[in-house]
Amino acid sequence: GWYRHPSTPVLPDTMNRLSLATWNINSVRLRIDRVIAFLMREKVDVLCLQEIKCLEDQFPRKAFEAAGYRHIHLSGQKGMHGVAIVSKLPIEALETPGLCRHGHARCAAVTVAGFEVQNLYVPAGADIPDPELNEKFAHKLDFVERMREVYAARAAKRSALPLLVAGDINIAPEENDVWSHRQLLNVVSHTPVETDGLKRVLAEGKFTDIARAKHKPDEKLYTWWSYRAADWRLSNRGRRLDHWWADKRATPLVDIGSYRIHTEERGGDRPSDHVPVTVTVTAAA
Repeated sequence: GWYRHPSTPVLPDTMNRLSLATWNINSVRLRIDRVIAFLMREKVDVLCLQEIKCLEDQFPRKAFEAAGYRHIHLSGQKGMHGVAIVSKLPIEALETPGLCRHGHARCAAVTVAGFEVQNLYVPAGADIPDPELNEKFAHKLDFVERMREVYAARAAKRSALPLLVAGDINIAPEENDVWSHRQLLNVVSHTPVETDGLKRVLAEGKFTDIARAKHKPDEKLYTWWSYRAADWRLSNRGRRLDHWWADKRATPLVDIGSYRIHTEERGGDRPSDHVPVTVTVTAAA
């Protein structure tokens, strides 16, 4: 039969399950009503936002607090970048991992319910996939290399909290994470130098890519559709740029089946070009 360790607390199922979302919102002030509606509908406990595009005093804190998200950790920057973590549960801010050589507001880290949650906004890298010709692409590759170093070192630690990494990673690592592998091999976000780099991050950090733990390799998965398409749904030229990863300590606590890409959020009035991605875990503490 099923054995429960005597020290394992017996909690009502709703209490020890934690729902998390990541969403590149492309201006939180512009889309705050959409965000709150989504949180209420999906009963999300913790939300990682990227590209909030505001300073900390401009963040729509009152709207989140009124909806029950009283715990907020922000890293803001004027007009660009910016990440936030908002939570119904108490959070403790952690030192941001040193991933961005320019010191942009691209990372935030907290502890919540026995997990460390890191929220990342990796540089997009502009259009030319050559670090010699394009400083933004060089910055992106440096950011990914720093991720590899930081997460490899963390994975080697004897004791660390279970780690969940979320965010707009701006790389679609697998062949079926883009609408056409062949046509995007030389397009920033799916070039071999980026996808190989990201796979090293996952391997050395001992991460599970939750999307691909649920979905077979031949399934197309997208979280982003360009604004340029006249009809994004019809052309369906998407890329999976937004990710949830669990390290070796967190993976056993993830409900893999709960992973969901909320494609419907790409439609409607003034959407972001990214959609939210949710996952449910069992609280670690």
